Amino acid sequence: MAGSIVVGADGSSCAKAALNEAIDLAKQTGDEVVVVFGYEPYRGAAEIQDHRAALEELGEKIGGEALAHVQDSGVAGSLELVDREAADALIAVADEHDSRMIVVGSYGDSPWKGALLGSTPHKLVQLARRPVLVVHTAD
Repeated sequence: MAGSIVVGADGSSCAKAALNEAIDLAKQTGDEVVVVFGYEPYRGAAEIQDHRAALEELGEKIGGEALAHVQDSGVAGSLELVDREAADALIAVADEHDSRMIVVGSYGDSPWKGALLGSTPHKLVQLARRPVLVVHTAD
């Protein structure tokens, strides 16, 4: 039974590596790839609506490019823009879709740095209730 694989997109080289891995996995499993762009506007901004609109526009661009890559590879896909911090957005979408797994990229920061600074992969590994695949890149 086909399901879905959730992958985070932020335009970085490690996110692109994660996207390629998600596509490869989806080809093997028959799953759909759900591209997620999570964003959370700075809550103290006086121009919060302008900030939100700019983040949504960025998400549509980055997420749209990622989705086009998925579809060009012959895999079914969809895009979700989520007004939440990245890890929370990925978990919420994966739960909503009852996804097989979440795939994210990482530059390979040390576990201490991830714990102290709150990296998305570190948060996902700690909080997600489903498998998380972290794709490491050197860039």
